[in-house]
Amino acid sequence: MNSPHTPGSNPGLDWLEAELADTLDEDYELELEDAQLSLEISRIYKAQHPESIDRHTYFHSLIHLQSELIKLQDWVSHHKEKVVVIFEGRDSAGKGGVIKRITQRLNPRVVRVVALPAPSDREKSQWYFQRYVPHLPAGGEIVLFDRSWYNRAGVERVMGFASEDQVEQFFNDVPEFERMLVRSGIRVVKYWFSITDEEQQMRFLMRIHDPMKQWKLSPMDLQSRVRWENYTKAKEEMMARTNIPEAPWYIVEGNDKKRARLNCIDHLLGLIPYGPVPHEEVSLPERVFNPKYERAVLPPELYVPAKY
Repeated sequence: MNSPHTPGSNPGLDWLEAELADTLDEDYELELEDAQLSLEISRIYKAQHPESIDRHTYFHSLIHLQSELIKLQDWVSHHKEKVVVIFEGRDSAGKGGVIKRITQRLNPRVVRVVALPAPSDREKSQWYFQRYVPHLPAGGEIVLFDRSWYNRAGVERVMGFASEDQVEQFFNDVPEFERMLVRSGIRVVKYWFSITDEEQQMRFLMRIHDPMKQWKLSPMDLQSRVRWENYTKAKEEMMARTNIPEAPWYIVEGNDKKRARLNCIDHLLGLIPYGPVPHEEVSLPERVFNPKYERAVLPPELYVPAKY
């Protein structure tokens, strides 16, 4: 079953209601990144998103989807499946937000995120795909690429870091590279997060005026605003030349962050035929009690100060 269950349809799901109540604070902390704005920018942003999904509905849907992600994780681990999910899109399109919500409740030994920095001089001299290959999943793993080898078709091309010959070579190679991955048993899923020009401008302004978000802005991000149309043309050619049956592109409409997250997670769950897997019954063993043991008193300087 890949879709979130209807609340109340199964008494066994009562724990989800309790989980929702217990974790609202944790989710709210993540949502604060969208709320720490100047009052004026906040007013303008909310005016542009009058019909965004309400917080309770969003959290409730997210909890249900995350419970399904746990089932997916268990299925992947049990059957030694290999899954790669690629997240691409313009700067500030919401890739990082959905990745956070996917990994929030999952085991980092099974599900890991790869976000590679700019290539070193040595890596620039290698086969282009070489630095990505070590990060591909082994059996029982899911790898989420926060940007991927498609950098060559996007930022590297638009910013002039790759020549047109290198870009052309990439377009010739990447379909076969991904077919090789699929033939080896890796499930390859590719998402493009799409936002409008106006939405990106607003999100950049939010980052500029929010001290907790300014670190997200780089000179490259600002140049992407200048080269908006060049990025659009590059994306269109990339989609046309790399949308193959073995690894198609899926576009996520990202102007509404909350809906984008829910839609993407729900879609991902629907792509993979996961199901129940056997679990050993877990029971808490009795503590061994030694009447002669006395807990040592540790010096107070070892303790973190209790300021809160």
